[in-house]
Amino acid sequence: MNRLQAYFLTGLLTLTPIWLVIIVFDFVFGLLSDLSQPVTAPLSALLAAQNPVMLGWLTRPWAQTAIGIAVTVAFILAVGFLARRVIGQRLLAWFEALVDRIPLAKTIYGSARKLLDLLQTKPDGTQRVVLINFPHEHMKSVGFVTRILADEHTGEELAAVYVPTTPNPTSGYLEIVPVSQLIPTDWTADQAMSFIISGGAVSPDKIPFSRS
Repeated sequence: MNRLQAYFLTGLLTLTPIWLVIIVFDFVFGLLSDLSQPVTAPLSALLAAQNPVMLGWLTRPWAQTAIGIAVTVAFILAVGFLARRVIGQRLLAWFEALVDRIPLAKTIYGSARKLLDLLQTKPDGTQRVVLINFPHEHMKSVGFVTRILADEHTGEELAAVYVPTTPNPTSGYLEIVPVSQLIPTDWTADQAMSFIISGGAVSPDKIPFSRS
């Protein structure tokens, strides 16, 4: 009985990571496929109708998913390519000017854009990736310093720190923390994101948990 329990536990621990990978890939592939389905599905059906013998496989579900993913990835790469060129930057500036005229869209797009830009640069006077006492003083959370503020009464420097959640870093908490209580790290934004998304499985061997 003990051996069966050991086999079951080993099998469960072996299959759980595989199951999580399948779930993530199914979600990502499904999302990428759904983005381009309104365009690729009618086009595939049209091509298949013109030559059912040679192109009939285009209407099959697996083909639709593969085509949708390929088209979406190609579109993302094309946007990235154009964003690095003058014409792409002009189009992006035109789009941002258009969004700037829509109140709610302006707030959402502008805030997300500024956050992404901030995470790619190092702030003045403090490290971008820090540890803070959250949710209480005996526990630490990884956060990103987004801005340095000042207490209007004492003049003390305060940091606006965004604390992402695991495994979805797009949701999280915004904490106002005295700069003196921040624990700086030498992590890059990519290292911190890998640490957060992996639930701590991907991380450097050492972490500055306590102040020197």
